[in-house]
Amino acid sequence: MSIRFSERPGRHERHYRRRVGNPLYAAAPAVVDDAALLDAQRRDHDELLAFVDELRATLQRAVDLPPNAGSDVVLEIKEDLDRLYETSAGLAEDHAANQAAIAELLDVIMRNIERGAAGDPQALAELAQERVARETHCALLRSPLVADLLHPDSCIASDELAPCLLSADDGELGAALQLFDHAQLAQLHDDARRCLAACAVPPATAVTRLERIAAQLARVHAAGALN
Repeated sequence: MSIRFSERPGRHERHYRRRVGNPLYAAAPAVVDDAALLDAQRRDHDELLAFVDELRATLQRAVDLPPNAGSDVVLEIKEDLDRLYETSAGLAEDHAANQAAIAELLDVIMRNIERGAAGDPQALAELAQERVARETHCALLRSPLVADLLHPDSCIASDELAPCLLSADDGELGAALQLFDHAQLAQLHDDARRCLAACAVPPATAVTRLERIAAQLARVHAAGALN
């Protein structure tokens, strides 16, 4: 291999690296192919450039907002910032500074919205819930696997979900499992069992991951039964 892996890969390179030499994936490449790796890195670079351009434009739109801007315009910028934050989590390179800038601007927008909702207890309660949900979501996005799964055009196809999670490390698996409801976890557990059964020599770590999926399924089932 003459093409080096990236120190901070993007989602395309990450998914390529997950599959190389991994017996859990059907028809996975046995060794790294320079052309395939370079193509994945090129895709990640293109996405990075597009993100930077859109982030700059969105931040400028926010700076240029007049004091009397309509709520629809403000909410549109807020939605764009939420999406850009989620996108940044899956990109190549370190985007801590960009995420901090987005979070700061979102906080300003949220505080303005909350001031406008003063005197409406229900609206304020819903905004408080939104803040908590955003904090939880941002915490999950610290996991690159979560960011890859949540991308609208995810590299992880539905038939690759089981091998992907069976190959994940403990932290990423724990974060990813929080994304699924009971029905999805039940399907994932079935798919993961079939994936292991089809593997001639399944990695020992994959068996442990299957047990964690089963445990999460049991917890969600028990929680649903109590409600």
